[in-house]
Amino acid sequence: MAGLPILVIGAGGQLARAVGRLKRIDGHPIVCRGRPHADVTDPLALQRLFSACAPAAVVNAAGYTAVDEAQREASSAFAINAEGPEHLARLCRDRQIPFVHVSTDYVFDGTGQTPYRETDEIAPLGVYGASKAAGEAAIRRTHARHVILRTAWLYSRDGHNFLNTMLRLGAERAQISVVDDQHGSPTWTADVAAAIATILRRLLTNTDDDLWGTYHLTSRGETTWLGFAAEIFRLRVAAGQKTPKLKAIATEEFAAPAPRPAYSVLDTGKIEAAFGIRPPPWQASLARCLADGRAATAQDKVA
Repeated sequence: MAGLPILVIGAGGQLARAVGRLKRIDGHPIVCRGRPHADVTDPLALQRLFSACAPAAVVNAAGYTAVDEAQREASSAFAINAEGPEHLARLCRDRQIPFVHVSTDYVFDGTGQTPYRETDEIAPLGVYGASKAAGEAAIRRTHARHVILRTAWLYSRDGHNFLNTMLRLGAERAQISVVDDQHGSPTWTADVAAAIATILRRLLTNTDDDLWGTYHLTSRGETTWLGFAAEIFRLRVAAGQKTPKLKAIATEEFAAPAPRPAYSVLDTGKIEAAFGIRPPPWQASLARCLADGRAATAQDKVA
């Protein structure tokens, strides 16, 4: 198995990009693939991809992540988030290779007041969460050698996410209204990618059945979307940049089509104990992400 690639599905997404930047994991080159060659709704296309790639392990970072649109496009959400992972799990089972799948905090209803553990009952509020929960269940009944990673509030300097939206709006507006009654843990994709690398190193060299299962993985600490925005702009002020004023609003004022969990902080104790992964505080990771972004921008200007 040495030298065989690690196949990452969902090449266009921010998490797949972060995993791809690692290049290799213990001698295994990372190969990222997206549509049309890695269309998770097309079993024949996936079968051809697996035959051509012959992966040592698979990471599924693909997903239908448009939470509000999912309310109107349930069939598409379930095809990508539920049926797609089942297709991948079956192909991994047939080859007896590890399958790492990325899931979400939205499988919980958000009525809790303490960080959710992996054993807590799920109760998704909307179509997006329900489709992700269905994907988890499909994986569990299809392939025993899986790791499901529930994460939350992902951000990076790639693509569409809260961080990039705030940076864009901050450059356009004098004031931004931000929801202040949803609680979670902002999580940098680079930290998740590093954790996935740690997990794969163990899975590819260890046959311990105790490692398989579901884990929670986010940064340490919690905040609201308003608190997240405030920290983004605090760091921008420290870098000498102009920032907008922030106005706190309630979720109902935002009037989004899909319901959101009011509290979706995840307990990461299990992944710390099993894999030795100690997530950094969310504020520290945000500072590193913004610093990396500034460095990339400066480098591009020099080039």
